[in-house]
Amino acid sequence: MKKTKGQIEAEISDAIIKFEKEYMGRGPLETKTYIIGDMVLVRLKGVLTQAEHQLSKPGEMNNGRELIKQVRITLLEKGRPLLEAVVESITGQKVKSLHTDISTVTGERIILFTLSAPTGFE
Repeated sequence: MKKTKGQIEAEISDAIIKFEKEYMGRGPLETKTYIIGDMVLVRLKGVLTQAEHQLSKPGEMNNGRELIKQVRITLLEKGRPLLEAVVESITGQKVKSLHTDISTVTGERIILFTLSAPTGFE
């Protein structure tokens, strides 16, 4: 039986939550995945730790926000092969690229995967 777009999106969300918990040390409060043509967009809410919240407060440290972004992006890059393998196994498409950013203001992280071909869901 062929999986629905919603089932595939939920599988990707679950895999990203598992990655965040096992690799990054804690999971997001909320995760939502969107498949759009040949792109997979994952939005994670509530990813910052209490320590990161303290570090990102204005006036606490001049470069606190930049440090958080640097560390989080570097960690994700190290785990990139794991993430790409999971997305490829779920979608059946090769991952061409991965882009990410994190907001130290809202505690949201966006991960965007571009695939070698559309998933077939519109």
